[in-house]
Amino acid sequence: MQGFDWNDLRVLLAFARMGSYAGAARQLAVDETTVARRLRALEHDLGTELLLREADGRPRLSPTGRAITAEAESMERSGDVIAETIGAAAEAARGIVRLTAVPVVANRILVPALGNLTTRYPGLTIELVPEPSDLSLTLRECDLAVRLARPRDGGTRVTARRIGTLHYGVYGRHDRTAEASLPWITYDAAMASLPPSRWLAKRIADGDAACSLRVTDADTALEAAAQGLGLTLLPKAAAEADARLGALDSNGWPDPPQREVWLLGHADRRALKSIRAVAEWLEGLPAFCPD
Repeated sequence: MQGFDWNDLRVLLAFARMGSYAGAARQLAVDETTVARRLRALEHDLGTELLLREADGRPRLSPTGRAITAEAESMERSGDVIAETIGAAAEAARGIVRLTAVPVVANRILVPALGNLTTRYPGLTIELVPEPSDLSLTLRECDLAVRLARPRDGGTRVTARRIGTLHYGVYGRHDRTAEASLPWITYDAAMASLPPSRWLAKRIADGDAACSLRVTDADTALEAAAQGLGLTLLPKAAAEADARLGALDSNGWPDPPQREVWLLGHADRRALKSIRAVAEWLEGLPAFCPD
């Protein structure tokens, strides 16, 4: 066996986590041809077969590939520790932390508060991903995730703790909040199981009018309400920071729902100073009102 390029192990890790050339290419911001070429080069340098072909032609890890991937993950963790040791010597968290949350939380709550974090830790870079669907922590699509429900899965390698509560209220454009007869901006069927969607569906079932617009996330609902298209249910921390919106009194409606705020992370990365710094910042945000 001759020497090999250590960076090719990152390509192998990306393939293992994403399960395809295309997925690895997206994660590494390269093209699929580069991924395939570097994996072939790694096989040649190691003198062993890392990938096998399924009957349908799709590549998968060989037993040797899986074993080397496990060692590469260990090396990755060691590299993180080394980087943290350097950061600790400078008494500062540094590096890149990839953080995801639903768009309304990412754009309306996290972004306005980010200045405090980056001022305190100038060596820290936050990759913020406003994503309505759940990115995978086990596949390393993100380092930390803020989610609005107790996680149902993730396994032993994912940590989860509740960091607060998001309270909701009814909002419309500030100069139209007296018009309680405005139609409701609702969610599409894919969101039907979520508490805000259920609350709004009950208003329609009780005879209130529905807006001709249906949305797939609260950030879009907020913009629609700000444009005067109707009323909707929004997180108070997001809506009250927007001068275009005004809150409505209960008007006989049942109390709006609340949603638990959960912070998810990697079990094997929770000790890193960069991860701890971001986690502690999230836990201290006033928007996530503690019980």
